Amino acid sequence: MDSEKQKNKRGFLKENKWLIMRRLSQVLILLLFLIGPWFGVWIVKGSLASSLTLDFLPLTDPFILLQSVFAGFITDGKAVMGAGIVLVFYAIVGGRVYCSWVCPVNIVTDAAHWLRHKLNITGSVPLDKNIRFWVVVLSLMLAPITGMIVWELVNPVTMLFRGLVFGLGFAWVFVVAVFLLDFAISQRAWCGKLCPVGAFYNLVGKVSLIKVNAFNRDDCDDCMDCYQVCPEPQILKPVLKGESKSTLINDSACTNCGRCIDVCEPKVFKIGWRF
Repeated sequence: MDSEKQKNKRGFLKENKWLIMRRLSQVLILLLFLIGPWFGVWIVKGSLASSLTLDFLPLTDPFILLQSVFAGFITDGKAVMGAGIVLVFYAIVGGRVYCSWVCPVNIVTDAAHWLRHKLNITGSVPLDKNIRFWVVVLSLMLAPITGMIVWELVNPVTMLFRGLVFGLGFAWVFVVAVFLLDFAISQRAWCGKLCPVGAFYNLVGKVSLIKVNAFNRDDCDDCMDCYQVCPEPQILKPVLKGESKSTLINDSACTNCGRCIDVCEPKVFKIGWRF
């Protein structure tokens, strides 16, 4: 109770600084794609799968490019360069930063988690976190068999984008399904256990240079607030309980979302360089 009172004294902006920045990032990136088809102002052409910014900067989802190669499609130099730019960027800032700072479906899954919490829903079907890596493998295996980028047929990000551009339709079924999955069936199931895009960027995040650092872990009061808000709470224990000599959260499942920083009253966490 005292901890809750202290947080309230900090004020809404301080308590939710990283959340606000993440939402602004997600909304602004989405708007950059949408103002073209909505208003004819083409700053960015394409989608998160493949785009061209200001008619000169190509950006390509490396997971999509990899599937296209497996499917036998001929890729041009711009697509390869775009994938390289994206890989280098996420290798620096943290692979799963895509999940928390870019992906618009994260807003949907966060809303489902928030509603679960408000309604005090505690039941959750357990799912193995390795399923998402098997979906990556399956997507790559199906590409040469079908000659298609199969994942794009069901990708909720693509479906959400189509729904916003072309209006209500069948595409929204996928978005609603993701919401209901996280809300009613299994907590944080989509982003943390099933999404192959998150799994792919998880692998990229193994070498990332920017990490969350529990630099002040000696002041941790075991309030467990960070465990409650972290989408991957299993990554916290090794650092907070001293099982790791380093105070860096090196687990590539970390999304660098900053939730732990927002919620922590003793200011245990910060985001900084790996070295």
